[in-house]
Amino acid sequence: MSTERREGTKSEEHYRIAPRRVSFDWDGTPLHWIPDEPTATHVINVLHLLLPAGERWFVKVFKEALPLVDDPVLLKDVKGFMGQEATHSVQHAYVLDHLAHQRLGTEAYTRHVDFLFEKLLGEAPPFGAPIPTQEWLRFRLSLIAAIEQFTAVLGNWVLHAEGLDRAGADPVMLDLLRWHGAEEVEHRAVAFDMYQHCGGTGLPRYARRVEGMAVVAPVLLWLWVWGASYLMRHDPRLAGRMRYSLREHNRAVRRGLLPTWKELGSAIPRYFRRSYHPSQEGSLRKAVEYLATSPAARAAAGAAGRAALG
Repeated sequence: MSTERREGTKSEEHYRIAPRRVSFDWDGTPLHWIPDEPTATHVINVLHLLLPAGERWFVKVFKEALPLVDDPVLLKDVKGFMGQEATHSVQHAYVLDHLAHQRLGTEAYTRHVDFLFEKLLGEAPPFGAPIPTQEWLRFRLSLIAAIEQFTAVLGNWVLHAEGLDRAGADPVMLDLLRWHGAEEVEHRAVAFDMYQHCGGTGLPRYARRVEGMAVVAPVLLWLWVWGASYLMRHDPRLAGRMRYSLREHNRAVRRGLLPTWKELGSAIPRYFRRSYHPSQEGSLRKAVEYLATSPAARAAAGAAGRAALG
């Protein structure tokens, strides 16, 4: 077990991470699920474009790395993480189906996301690059750890985003986002701990962690802007009358409908600190409190309890 993991998770070391088999009914969710806010709606909707393929990829990479894990506590955490990520992937894919039913097809964008995760970041290095198998695995683990830094920040933000409630956001979509956000806070340290455990030692391990963030941050920004632009351009209700713009994005930020640039950007220098551990992100207490009241999580717990009884 790494020193960072021991020092970063003393109070939460034995917290059990487990998937919740949630489901959502999308029949009543409008296309613009934040009323009169297409920009904020679609900026957040980019999550649905990225996560089905992205979180399937997380699970695949972690399966490759499982034989390297000799810490039984970490192994349990990783298996819980994989179960949660698999469920996230499925539930966000259902939202893509819902968008398609509302005449907003996403295949022209998501096929590029699929290519990124399945081909460029697949089990073998792309284009026959002569990268040793272990180094390629370590690099991909560093990417996942960096991505999970942002998902933890976003998860913490949505749990506190009262602006979405004030704006009358659709309750089903809000529950999906907050259930997912709460689970991201729950498992915020697992990908980092997995990388630290499997990523070698000393300076090379730290340098690769920095490299992972240096790759992830600009690529995520590019994918997000491209995704929001795509959704607004193809939104049948807008019919070409409106495009994604930084001005509208910043107006939504001021209304509390999107996280601030500072909240997102400051996550990067924190991650670069040698002493950093993701247990410093967000509030596990807040996440657990939401999961105790989430309609989808409570229904899933009830169904699991009934199944266990009979």
